Amino acid sequence: MTSDQSSENKSAGQPAVSDSAVQNSASPSHAGSAASASAHKPVTSDENAIVAPVSPEIAAAPAAPASAPVSPSAPAQPQAAVQAEKTAAPDAAEPATGPLVLKSASEALRPEPGTPPPPKKRKRSRHARSQIVVFANFMLSMLVFLVIGMGALFYFGKVQFTTEGPLSQDSTFFVKRGSGIIEISDQLERADLITDARIFRYGARAYGLEKSMKAGEYAIPARASMRDIMNIFVEGKSLMHSVTIPEGLTVQQIFDRIANSELLSGDLPKELPVEGSLVADTLSFTRGTPREEVVNRLKTAQSKLVDEVWAKRRDGLPVKDKNEFVTLASIVEKETGVASERPHVASVFVNRLNTGMRLQSDPTIIYGIFGGRGKPADRPIYKSDIEKETAYNTYIIKGLPPTPIANPGRDALEAVANPLDTQDLYFVADGTGGHVFAATLKEHNENVRKWREVERQRKENPAAGTNGTAPTPAP
Repeated sequence: MTSDQSSENKSAGQPAVSDSAVQNSASPSHAGSAASASAHKPVTSDENAIVAPVSPEIAAAPAAPASAPVSPSAPAQPQAAVQAEKTAAPDAAEPATGPLVLKSASEALRPEPGTPPPPKKRKRSRHARSQIVVFANFMLSMLVFLVIGMGALFYFGKVQFTTEGPLSQDSTFFVKRGSGIIEISDQLERADLITDARIFRYGARAYGLEKSMKAGEYAIPARASMRDIMNIFVEGKSLMHSVTIPEGLTVQQIFDRIANSELLSGDLPKELPVEGSLVADTLSFTRGTPREEVVNRLKTAQSKLVDEVWAKRRDGLPVKDKNEFVTLASIVEKETGVASERPHVASVFVNRLNTGMRLQSDPTIIYGIFGGRGKPADRPIYKSDIEKETAYNTYIIKGLPPTPIANPGRDALEAVANPLDTQDLYFVADGTGGHVFAATLKEHNENVRKWREVERQRKENPAAGTNGTAPTPAP
């Protein structure tokens, strides 16, 4: 540019721009540098601040055409240098073809047209939040009411469980074998021993004792609480009952007694045990004990008793085994009811067996005819009965019958195991409930005569009654 042109520009009021400045503004590399510098320049928070990536003079000047002449004063750039600069910055932005547009800070922060806005976070509505709060409060309230209700119910049940019961006087209650807590509590309520079966069940379960109650009959005191009754059942001290089996009964007669007892339960064994195998004793049991259990206990006790006495027997007895031992004891048992004279009666039968004499025992005649049912009390023994042949008639057979004729007691067993040492072979009733013994037939016949005189007097004076048994005939 010439000096004349410079002066014209000045006269026109435009600022003078040097050739080097124009060259710099038109150069692509300088334009890119300017744009880069403006991009890294910090943006202030003031929206009125103007971003000026280039000087105002350069921004106002029009872009120089590509064919504009270069001032001779500006140094020429070699072609190789220009090529190297392009190679060094291949990603540099292309020079703008139009004027630069100035933007405020707020405009620069706005997204470019066509860019989708970022997804907005969905805010939970106040209505939804209020519903959750209401539901949570409701559930909390229900939980509180439930806890309070359960506590009140527990307290009420505990008071009822330990309060005095409605029973006005002492009573008894029977817990059946195999009964559960529901059945027991219902029966207690029906018997008016407790006021509420459910409270009794819950109380027993709370103590963990619903399965610890024992069967039996229990004494319940007046005003006993549910807890008192529960403890009575758990302790198991039930009322005891007893059945007495007299000496000399047959197995059938013992079965009849057991069957008629209302305190026992269940059926008797279908088959009768062997005669003489049941003990004659008083047996204690609880209400509801099975009848078969009672029979088994009688058998076990008799077996132990026989073994005990048999082990202490005297040597030389005319019995070869325990069956014959019990058989002879059963005959002694039926011949006399006086325990003190049983060893003497036993000695008579032992002496007869040792000498080969028939036993000639009236009770064996009766058993052979009537069996285990026994002779009716009002029926006498006839002479035809003595002559009747049976397996048990010791007037006909020699030695002992095949089985016992009754169940002997301890006294009869011990009398046979250790009989008196006598020479007596006979005995007959003396009219006072006992017997008189004799070693010879002559003495025996005299004793029989005396007995018959006693009988004659009693017939004349029936008020005197009768004692003893009929005389044993002489062999």
